[in-house]
Amino acid sequence: MQVDLLSSAQSAHALHLFHQHSPLVHCMTNDVVQTFTANTLLALGASPAMVIETEEASQFAAIASALLINVGTLTQPRAQAMRAAVEQAKSSQTPWTLDPVAVGALDYRRHFCHELLSFKPAAIRGNASEIMALAGIANGGRGVDTTDAAANAIPAAQTLARETGAIVVVTGEVDYVTDGHRAVGIHGGDPLRPKW
Repeated sequence: MQVDLLSSAQSAHALHLFHQHSPLVHCMTNDVVQTFTANTLLALGASPAMVIETEEASQFAAIASALLINVGTLTQPRAQAMRAAVEQAKSSQTPWTLDPVAVGALDYRRHFCHELLSFKPAAIRGNASEIMALAGIANGGRGVDTTDAAANAIPAAQTLARETGAIVVVTGEVDYVTDGHRAVGIHGGDPLRPKW
């Protein structure tokens, strides 16, 4: 399977388009990375909002430009809020991204993430072990850390993309992005990235 590389010009163009749109991003992310996520989105020109209360999640998902679901610090109340937001995102046709943190290591979050897949995420991003586990190819990883190389997860990512209709991103020193048919590698990652 051939992996094309995204050029610097293509990356710059995508970033320019993102800046022009300045999306309102509803982030339901884990406690560990909330500040990092918000600051990264701000640096890219987005407007992040960390709305996690169950009573507000659905309402906010309806007005957001995009929704991020990161299950890193999953609890039952947080799962309820995430489910409500995802249901509304699907109803409002708001694109949403699933970040299935440690999905291969823990049963509760694996079942929850599989439930969320029925709401058709626009994108799924994870390290190699997370993508392989979500695709049902292997359970593994060491909590949030991967035990597999990103390139080894490309076939699982392609399968997951074809089954869900989502764009799937495998993070690593080189990030791989696939729609299920084509795969693109994006340089600029970091050897520590699989731990993110």
